[in-house]
Amino acid sequence: MEFLRTSTHNTWQGSEDPVERAPASPSFLAGEGTGQTMTMHPEDARLSTAKPLDVTLYTRPGCHLCEEAKAAIEPLLREFGANLREVNIDEDEILKERYGLDIPVLFVGPHKSAKYRVSPLQLRRQLQRAKEGL
Repeated sequence: MEFLRTSTHNTWQGSEDPVERAPASPSFLAGEGTGQTMTMHPEDARLSTAKPLDVTLYTRPGCHLCEEAKAAIEPLLREFGANLREVNIDEDEILKERYGLDIPVLFVGPHKSAKYRVSPLQLRRQLQRAKEGL
């Protein structure tokens, strides 16, 4: 497995099978009616253009559920040739506020796939559909 660490994100290649597909929703830095320009968070922009086999795991250090999720998805990432981007939410105040204790959160492409626990069977189905272009 190839592993690359950047300043705020870990990226490696592998594969696994997520939960229900729900579209990623943009989060804005300024609220409606504030008179400020609404700006999409860079992570939302990245997710909106994610390829079907791009997997994103939102996590934080010391999170045992996050470690379990990584261990569960790594074999599937390898099997399907999917790319994993691990994002430490503690390094970004907006992501920290957005996800708080609701981690890990897994996205397959631009779709939210799992929260708290990952079902390898469900992730396998989602990655298979992504690989087949469905």
